[in-house]
Amino acid sequence: MGILAWIVIASIAGGVLSVMCAAVFALNSRAQRYLGAMVSYAIGAMLGAVFLDILPEAIERTSSAASLSGTVLFGILLFFILEKLVLWRHCHQEHCEGHELLDQEHSHDHGRSGLMVTVGDGFHNFVDGIIIAAAFLTDIHVGVVTALAIIAHEIPQEVGDFAILLHSGYSKTRALVLNLASSLASVLGGVLGYFVLQTMQSWIPSLLAIAAASLLYVAVADLIPGLHRRAQLRDTVQQVALIALGVATIGLNNYWLGV
Repeated sequence: MGILAWIVIASIAGGVLSVMCAAVFALNSRAQRYLGAMVSYAIGAMLGAVFLDILPEAIERTSSAASLSGTVLFGILLFFILEKLVLWRHCHQEHCEGHELLDQEHSHDHGRSGLMVTVGDGFHNFVDGIIIAAAFLTDIHVGVVTALAIIAHEIPQEVGDFAILLHSGYSKTRALVLNLASSLASVLGGVLGYFVLQTMQSWIPSLLAIAAASLLYVAVADLIPGLHRRAQLRDTVQQVALIALGVATIGLNNYWLGV
């Protein structure tokens, strides 16, 4: 199977799978109790993908490890600024709780319209598609691991999007359709990335570094702080175990494939 086919299949499967899994959690009150466990596992999967796959591959392909590290640093700062811009645009009160949707049983509308959520999510998925393309152009295994890591962090985000859309007055069916439509923007990003990056191979290490920064920022800045709201010993042990399981999943995958 060709690289383009891998990219398209991974983008479609990733988008549909993440939205459908998110729908289960967002639309099923019983399933919501497992969201915290899923977030912990997603953190481990993202950290494993960054430090066991994406960064090692990027370092191997670059002529300057220092430059690559600088790109990762730039990426982290860039995602911090972008997140601030989103919060400034959408939060209309002194204390914004937009990111606490993942840990609340009842969502609150913080001024975000359904249209803005869909457009913003579509752009995010478009960028994810480009990152997936860069990873597959590097190596099929790196592409698969990167796609899985992106799916892992997309599910909690999609749950938040569902909550916002439903609270804004959208029906369950329309919220599902809008999220599916925005998720398919990753296919457009993946196909565009495939054709552009084939003639710009020198960009791939930098894009891998940006991909690593993206996953690292989401894990450390967005998801881990939410785990600290449950500070009991039992919760902490469960969180650590699930994070370790997420990392181990990537490590075992590498071992089985001989990477």
